[in-house]
Amino acid sequence: MNKKKMIRLTALVGVATATGVVAVANQAHAATTTTTETTNQTTNASVESTQAAVDAAQSAFDTAQTSVDNAQANVTSASNNVTSASATLSSAIANKEVATSENIASATSAVSSQAIVVASASQAVSEQAGVVSAAASVQASAQAEATSASASLSSSSANVASATSALSAAEAALTSDQSTAANNLSVAESAASSASAAVSSDQAAVDNAQAAVASAQAIVDAVAEVQSSDVINMSAAYITALKNYLSNPSSANAAALQEVAKGADYVKELQQKFKSDASLDVVDPSDPAVQEALSVYAVNLINHLRNQYGLTTAFGASAKANVAALDFVKKYYDDEDWNIFGTTGKGHNKNGLDAYANQLNTSIAEDAGSGLTTWVNGKATMATTTLHNLLYAVYSDIATMLFDDGGTNNWSHAQSIFEDGTILGTGGFNNVYLGVAFDKYGYAHYELYNATEGNQLGNNAYSLDVQTTAQTLLTNAQATLASAKASLQRMTTNLMVAKAAVVTAQDQLAALENSSASDLVAVTKARTQLASAETSYQTALATYKQKEGALKKAGDNLAAAQASLEAAQATLATAKAKLAELEETVANLTNADQLLAAAQAAYEQAVANLTTATGNLGAAQVDLAKAESQLALAEDAAEQAKVRAAIAAQVDQQLNGSTANDRQSAGQDATSLKTNGRALTATVATASAAKQKQGANQGRLPQTGNDDQEASAMALVGLGMLGLTTGLYGYKKKKLTE
Repeated sequence: MNKKKMIRLTALVGVATATGVVAVANQAHAATTTTTETTNQTTNASVESTQAAVDAAQSAFDTAQTSVDNAQANVTSASNNVTSASATLSSAIANKEVATSENIASATSAVSSQAIVVASASQAVSEQAGVVSAAASVQASAQAEATSASASLSSSSANVASATSALSAAEAALTSDQSTAANNLSVAESAASSASAAVSSDQAAVDNAQAAVASAQAIVDAVAEVQSSDVINMSAAYITALKNYLSNPSSANAAALQEVAKGADYVKELQQKFKSDASLDVVDPSDPAVQEALSVYAVNLINHLRNQYGLTTAFGASAKANVAALDFVKKYYDDEDWNIFGTTGKGHNKNGLDAYANQLNTSIAEDAGSGLTTWVNGKATMATTTLHNLLYAVYSDIATMLFDDGGTNNWSHAQSIFEDGTILGTGGFNNVYLGVAFDKYGYAHYELYNATEGNQLGNNAYSLDVQTTAQTLLTNAQATLASAKASLQRMTTNLMVAKAAVVTAQDQLAALENSSASDLVAVTKARTQLASAETSYQTALATYKQKEGALKKAGDNLAAAQASLEAAQATLATAKAKLAELEETVANLTNADQLLAAAQAAYEQAVANLTTATGNLGAAQVDLAKAESQLALAEDAAEQAKVRAAIAAQVDQQLNGSTANDRQSAGQDATSLKTNGRALTATVATASAAKQKQGANQGRLPQTGNDDQEASAMALVGLGMLGLTTGLYGYKKKKLTE
């Protein structure tokens, strides 16, 4: 239902009338409590009665609204019918105007002409249907022949398959033994080849293991030889001068340090301690075993120096630190052709150090030495260096950093060795691991990393006991060599067995070559039968293709005939439609008077129906207005009954807490309210009088309450009356929605 707004004309209930309710309530309370309860029951019954009236009025309103909606729908339908009837009437009038004898005769002639066209089109459809029937017959015959040719082709194919199978069986019988023997020979030869390869592989493993033993032995020998030279001892004077300089790098301290260091020429001593050994094999500095020996050797030298200096924290060495050093040197020195010394030396690659530190997320410092270029006996190169060369380079570099490092470097190498927790002023070096690598120019790089749990550079650290480490390397290499030799022995025995099996298989194959004459006859016969079957198959295949071509042509012809038939049927349908249209035109012209009369009558009836529907709508709207008014009155009565019940309850509640004299006074005041109709003023005056009377009687009567309580009781009655008036004004409009 559409939303509607209902204006309610609410009558204002006079103050005297409401006051009368209060007076009656007060009187009833003064007489007996039972009477007060009866009054409350009466007001409550009034509320229920008026609410029932509201529900009934609402139902009547809903019914009236439904009637209006239905009547409106009827008016809309009748209006549409009038519009349609008007159009039909206009068409009938126009038809009447052109219904002359000439037009009727012309239309009749057109019908006759179109009937001829329809007859011709019908004849064309019949003829084309015959063509389709004939084409279908030809197609069916072609289909039967193609099916037969297909069956013949399948049979021929089966014969070929059978003959092929027979030939295969005969050939299998012919070659079975020979194939078995040949296969045995092939397997035996393959086994012999594998055994030979295994022997070669194991021999190579033995050779490699022997080379590893020799290399490990060389490391052991070299380490043993340099044991007496693996420490550098600093004088007390040097240590004191170095500490003074590092704590205060003044010119005076630098000069004092240089003076003390000048007398300690360790480089010359090295020329005597390290001697070239031509019998040692050339080694690769990047070999993990060699790199381990170098880094452990360097760390031991440095830690011994740090102990003399008074430091308790030691440097460490690990495979990961060495791998990182190799990777860094290759990427930022070798690949970039960065010559740190030489005639055009570039110094340290600082950008590379920053980049690699960011990559590993750690602190990095780098020391570099002249490395192999300091070898006094002809300066070893990367292609000719031995382990002795490398050990000498490490010893020489570290010694030079201590005692021959003045000038522009300002003893920075010594500072990097003897600082704790920081290197060259850079913090974050609390767990230093050293990696050693040589660049392609032969210069040595000593990379100092701060190892953390994140970069894991300190994991699986090397043992710093060089002699034990070298001996363990040799022991492991010797065990590997023994294992390789045992495996070579087993593979050699296997090769001998495999060669014997090859000889046996060759003998079996030779023995079977003269025992297959009858199998050869069977193979020849099977081949002849297969050739005949294949000839028959080719004939059947040619016939099948010819029949398939004929079937396709017949199908195409049938499709074309069916298309022509459909076109003829469409032409016939168009002609019939036009004939029907012309016949309708003749009928309309011939019956123009009757059509006009019928249209006129239909129009008048539609107009009459619209008038009736409009009247019904008006009546329904009047009923709806009445129902709205009744609903408004019922709701107003219900609201007033609720207000009266609320006031009666408030008055009774207040009077229950006052004295008998006060209740009598309150009743008189209520009467006064009824008489003069001034609710709020009379209530306040009555409350004041009650207070004075209470004061006059204080000496004679018991106290049942205070003055403020009594005044409040009466004031509430007045306020309740004022609330009644304002409440009624507040219910002037209400929306009803379904």
